[in-house]
Amino acid sequence: MKKVFLPLAEIEIPQISIGCMSLPENFSDAEKIIHRALDLGINLLDTADLYQKGLNEENVGKAIIGRRDKVLLSSKVGNQWRADGSGWDWNPRKSYILEAVEKSLKRLQTDYLDFYLLHGGTIDDPWDETLEAFEILKQQGKIKAFGISSIRPNVIRKVLATDPPSLIMMQYSPLDRRPEESVFPFLEKSPSRVLVRGSLAKGFLLDKTPTASLNFGPDEVKNVREGIRDKGFDPQAVLIAFGLSQPAVASLSVGASSVDQIDKLGKAYELSQTIPLNLIQSLRQQIPAFTYENHR
Repeated sequence: MKKVFLPLAEIEIPQISIGCMSLPENFSDAEKIIHRALDLGINLLDTADLYQKGLNEENVGKAIIGRRDKVLLSSKVGNQWRADGSGWDWNPRKSYILEAVEKSLKRLQTDYLDFYLLHGGTIDDPWDETLEAFEILKQQGKIKAFGISSIRPNVIRKVLATDPPSLIMMQYSPLDRRPEESVFPFLEKSPSRVLVRGSLAKGFLLDKTPTASLNFGPDEVKNVREGIRDKGFDPQAVLIAFGLSQPAVASLSVGASSVDQIDKLGKAYELSQTIPLNLIQSLRQQIPAFTYENHR
């Protein structure tokens, strides 16, 4: 597994990471998936306090006992569960971030996070105190680096101009090429790097029944899928190569709910290394690229 160096974190991360949101709630099943990923060199695990109301972090923490030094842990903060469990509210306040990290560290059974990401954000958030909270946590040694999870160009520009994050998580796939217009070119010139989510387009470009996605109707999604299959390579390998072909992208965060999916992911990654760049370029010429309509 190739590694990519993150300048602002001074950490190397694997080109494929595990998005833990898809992990089963059953600990034994989740543990097997995590251990198989680690065996393949996929050692960046991305979770969040929001997932399974904290159970996800608990399962990840238990699964890496005795292997913490081999693992890169990323979690996210900002979505605060209501006391009655009916849903969550957005809370980017400094006081909440400093409180929430302690609970995440306890659930993960660790005294530090390699990455701590703000799980969203708007241009009107109190960014001074939000970013101050992350700086305090870095000084305390509770996190090594911070990031944001956002697809909003105006938010990304604002944060980069104030305190550049090590990682920026955003959606990107052949069905969602919106970052190509301005975000990727902007980030390519910065020290921040992208952690992609949704690179497999929820399976619609693999084996799931196509449904509408962004501006694509079901038939158009099917046509994109057929275009990928016609290239003569494993479709999952093509999607991985597509995501990693962007210079601003450091890693693809891919969800897995079974050990078999991890094995297929590992094989697809190896195959992706053999896919020529001109094949990816031809795909971009064939597939329409939309742009962000809001938050520009």
